[in-house]
Amino acid sequence: EITGRVQRKLAYNVTAVVRIFGNNVTTATVQATLWVHTPDRGEQYIGIGKVQATDKDWVQLQGKFLLNGSPSRVIIYLEGPPPGTDILVNALSVKHAEKIPPLPPPIIENPDYGVNIITNSQLSDGTNGWFPLGNCNLSAASGSPKILPPMARDSLGVHEPLSGRYILVKNRTQTWMGPAQMITDKLKLFLTYQVSAWVRIGSGASGPQNVNVALGVDNQWVNGGQAEIKDGRWHEIGGSFRIEKQPSKLMVYVQGPAAGVDLMVAGLQIFPVDRVARFKHLARQTDKTRKRDVILQFSGSESSSLFGTSVTVMQTQNSFPIGSCINRTNIENEDFVDFFVKNFNWAVFENELKWYWTEPQRGNFNYKDADDMLALCQNNKIETRGHCIFWEVQSTVQQWIQALNKIDLMKAVQNRLTGLLTRYKGKFRHYDVNNEMLHGSFYKDRLGKDIRTYMFKTANQLDPSATLFVNDYHVEDGRDTRSYPEKYIEQIIDLQLQGAPVGGIGIQGHIDNPVGPIVCSALDKLGVLGLPIWFTELDVSSLNEHIRGEDLEVMIREAFAHPAVEGVMLWGFWELFMSRDNAHLVDAEGEINEAGKRLLALKHEWLSHAHGRIDIQGQFEFRGFHGTYVVEVETELNKVSRTFVVDMGDSPLVVSIDL
Repeated sequence: EITGRVQRKLAYNVTAVVRIFGNNVTTATVQATLWVHTPDRGEQYIGIGKVQATDKDWVQLQGKFLLNGSPSRVIIYLEGPPPGTDILVNALSVKHAEKIPPLPPPIIENPDYGVNIITNSQLSDGTNGWFPLGNCNLSAASGSPKILPPMARDSLGVHEPLSGRYILVKNRTQTWMGPAQMITDKLKLFLTYQVSAWVRIGSGASGPQNVNVALGVDNQWVNGGQAEIKDGRWHEIGGSFRIEKQPSKLMVYVQGPAAGVDLMVAGLQIFPVDRVARFKHLARQTDKTRKRDVILQFSGSESSSLFGTSVTVMQTQNSFPIGSCINRTNIENEDFVDFFVKNFNWAVFENELKWYWTEPQRGNFNYKDADDMLALCQNNKIETRGHCIFWEVQSTVQQWIQALNKIDLMKAVQNRLTGLLTRYKGKFRHYDVNNEMLHGSFYKDRLGKDIRTYMFKTANQLDPSATLFVNDYHVEDGRDTRSYPEKYIEQIIDLQLQGAPVGGIGIQGHIDNPVGPIVCSALDKLGVLGLPIWFTELDVSSLNEHIRGEDLEVMIREAFAHPAVEGVMLWGFWELFMSRDNAHLVDAEGEINEAGKRLLALKHEWLSHAHGRIDIQGQFEFRGFHGTYVVEVETELNKVSRTFVVDMGDSPLVVSIDL
């Protein structure tokens, strides 16, 4: 028991040295957990850290925790191995976490942006530089596209055409067999590399085939991009990767189709991307997408003498939604709440609206957490997204629902819809109706395909004011053939044809080493549907805060510049309250890191200011971002200030200001 020995809002490191013994168990997970009891909220369990322990050696378990509220009791305990197996503890310490200085920004000399690190990519020298992975056969052939794949073209700009030659891979007896190259000496750490190639498969495949550009980083598989191929056409593969620790060997290879299916690869390029050059392009695009010409027309008793009067225009808030997810314990921490309400205008609840949270056991409801969080948002004029009514992935569905027969499951679905949407009618601007339908099919498998349309239609009847979203992951990064844009489009159109009122497209955005043109390509494809697109769960991860900030900047700039995107939600920002490690923008005790500073700098950049004098027509003109403004006019007699709003529109906005 450590009640009274730990303070709220301080981070603590936990270290334990553990081993297991007995019951014929040789290896098991041992984890440190915190049991916390608070008078108004009952008990909570907080996972601190875990380790794979054995019956042979002592191992070290490490973790970190922070208490937001003021608990009446705090107990730390170790758990995990099966009953009958002992946990041996050699040491356990809980200490206030020392601040670790952040890593410096990486220094990259001669980055050679846009230069392909693949040898003999154009096959002008046969297959020299390439070797077969496994006992397949490589040969060079002609007849592949001479144009660059579109995503590479967007990064590289004007570029010499491809040669039209390709590698033909025959006699493949395993899916992993294909052409390979060693690139250990050519790669630079911390650079983000874009991967691009044309790929095609031979005849004889039964069903769709996955083709993958892969990297073997000291025998670890790294995904460089994937494509699903159902026909005999050439397909573009686009992906990205970054290496942050020096490997002893690094191999690139192309793999994927079933054994016996020939593989063709043309124009494989791996090149570092110039993010700063991309940012300049996005700034020009942003000016067209997010700004408007404004004419301030002044009038009043002294209007005849206004000519030459000094005018200052300051934007106080950009109206573009940038929000974050929060959870119930966060709102007990005043420092968290202060940062949240100052820097975000939208919120989504991490778990507290999910069915497994609001009805963990049948008929046992918990809406109090969501009510408390909603009250905080309403008091601070923060809009909210409802996440999520259902979740299609079976592992997220609570056991009592999985145990229901078809009739009772249908009743439970109806009760969930009625209970949630009646209680919160008009409170949530958006709902993610059935989360991750490209990756799961729990309800569809048990209740039939029409259940998805039923969920959308019923939600719309119960709360017509809410925009209803689909929501899924790996849509924007070229890494997952289950959820690439074309499949998402197909799913949305299918729902719409059945009458489902799909009102928005959610791209979660749990992404690594993003490349602008790849993300933008996905947005362009989805934008054809004419529905608003939101990044709903954005997070990026890197041990180096500078790289993390750069990744975040890539994503937010791409979103802000794209006309189809109408909002961005971060999946948290505070250390120890993120679903991914090394993704936070603010450390556990409230210090803003380099990634957080990037976000604040972007928000500052997207506020418009103007200064000048009223012209002979009694007007002052400027071009500014959409949002709320204050104008100050200094006449000879006094200083007058007025607020006005610049909303979206194509024609210049005329704002009448009566002094």
